Amino acid sequence: MAFDWLEARLSERAQRGYLRKRVCQQYEKDNIICIDGEHYLNFASNDYLGMRQHEGVLQSWVEGLAQFGGGSGASPLVTGHTQAHLALEAYIADGLNRDAALLFNSGFAANQALCMALFSGAHNQSASNKSASNQTPSAAAGIKHSGEIFADRLMHASFLEGAMATKAKLRRFRHNDLAHLSNLLEKVDTTSNSDKLVVTEGVFSMDGDSAPLRDMAGIAKQNKAWLMVDDAHGMGVLGENGLGSVEAQALSQTDVPIVMGTFGKAVGTAGAFIAGSQALIDYLVNFAKHYVYSTAMPSAQAVATLYSLTHIAADSSRTDALNHNIAYFRERFSTQIGSARCSNDDSEDENGHILKASSNNASSIKASSIKASSIKASSNTHHDLVLANSHSAIQPIIVGSPERALALSDALKARGIWIPAIRYPTVPKGEDRLRITLSATHTQQDIDVLVDAIALAMESIS
Repeated sequence: MAFDWLEARLSERAQRGYLRKRVCQQYEKDNIICIDGEHYLNFASNDYLGMRQHEGVLQSWVEGLAQFGGGSGASPLVTGHTQAHLALEAYIADGLNRDAALLFNSGFAANQALCMALFSGAHNQSASNKSASNQTPSAAAGIKHSGEIFADRLMHASFLEGAMATKAKLRRFRHNDLAHLSNLLEKVDTTSNSDKLVVTEGVFSMDGDSAPLRDMAGIAKQNKAWLMVDDAHGMGVLGENGLGSVEAQALSQTDVPIVMGTFGKAVGTAGAFIAGSQALIDYLVNFAKHYVYSTAMPSAQAVATLYSLTHIAADSSRTDALNHNIAYFRERFSTQIGSARCSNDDSEDENGHILKASSNNASSIKASSIKASSIKASSNTHHDLVLANSHSAIQPIIVGSPERALALSDALKARGIWIPAIRYPTVPKGEDRLRITLSATHTQQDIDVLVDAIALAMESIS
């Protein structure tokens, strides 16, 4: 029978502790989330600034619906591209000092579209044919223009999956390891004339740390490569105007030729963009199939997104509140649960592959280097609890096994805290964790309840 292996694969994943299941949220208000009729203090949302419920964002959605309707009605190259999309693209391009920007329905689609458009091999085949006409048959036969991609080993799955589906050769360098990146680039045959793309994240989605972008840009230039930054988790929270890591570090279009960002995290809406040179954007308009053959995002969504971005730029109070909450959480965790230590590194091969296998009523609910400094619990009870070195809204607690991650998550749920377990293959084996995400709208009391609950939960599963 066709596909008779489906149940066996699911059973195997369940036995290993990696089976995923969805939960259905009934509603969320003031960081209190209702799931299956139970209420929890939510520390799992990517809505870092609380803009998803901002009155101005909601009103902009309503006004956009009144003007443009519920959907865009067509792909962007038919009639789906409106003045609302154009205005959002122009704002992003101007704010990032890029020639142009292009909207996508999701960050996943943007990353996949970019990989497949730049490394499909079709344009390279045309270049090869032209070059071959001026060479001997034997020399022409040896021409290869498949391209080279150098990605941080913790790069998001959306990009890695897209890269592996192309004709490019994918190499993965150790996380934030500039020396390893340089070494891989230097090994490329300089006579191959292949396109080289270095890819990293501005803020890493599962670890919360940041890439050394300026140094990475220098290395890319030295090796005649382009640098791309996936800044899904930097958008909205970094930079003077909230336009992310590239703005925060004043990196030009020459420094970072490709910027990808999303609106579904700190900005509070949905969708994504790619920004870069006019030639790059024009090329994507013509060859990025995820753009060409998808219905454009609703215009009302673009209206709400532009409002959110302009509000973030004009009012820093939410980013200030978020930064305060991050510092307060790390201080409370260190004081009550842990002490400073250094995290261990995985051993990897030369391509970077791993070798070894809130509201005031919240308390009334159920009670950039390789060896980065992190916080590890100092007591016997919490000896294997590690808070990663992150100064972003993403605060991962490394537990070390899927079973313990699930047990700790369940123990927190019993105490009214919602933090799902993050397991392999989302994170490397042995690095299963709880991914705490903080918001500007969490109160100090919310964070106190969280830290107390973590301590109690650890005692209950030890």
